[in-house]
Amino acid sequence: MSEVAVRERRLRTAGPEDTAQLGTRLAGRAIAGDLLCLWGALGAGKTVFAKGFGAGLGVTDTITSPTFVLMAEYAGRLPLFHLDLFRLADASDAYASGLIDDRQAAGVTLIEWPERMIGTLPARRLDVVFDGVDEDVRQITLRAGAVDLARYLDAA
Repeated sequence: MSEVAVRERRLRTAGPEDTAQLGTRLAGRAIAGDLLCLWGALGAGKTVFAKGFGAGLGVTDTITSPTFVLMAEYAGRLPLFHLDLFRLADASDAYASGLIDDRQAAGVTLIEWPERMIGTLPARRLDVVFDGVDEDVRQITLRAGAVDLARYLDAA
């Protein structure tokens, strides 16, 4: 039987550089098969975080929001799969379009707009929740859905 224990940590970032640096630090804890779900409104800092996370994995390509291509794949210490589900209606669209596949087990997957997959998201994931305090300051909640993912909380 697998052990599930949700732990969380809240912190603030003072601007885009801090948000990117948080992503960079967390990437140092990433292992193959990890899933990070990035929750927040438009402009909340999800893509800025993804850029920092990619940098922390050693990605040298420019990371942009894959809103129109739905998924971008980057080479780094681990493959990075960056999904943006904003344009999808629900989980069936994500699965039907082939966005979720077995290759992702070899890398780390970041999903923007994971609410499109409510009901199908695995419990073993790290939720990164972005809340704007003001124009630059973000409150970010890290919620580990499995004991082994608590390693991310220690890096924040």
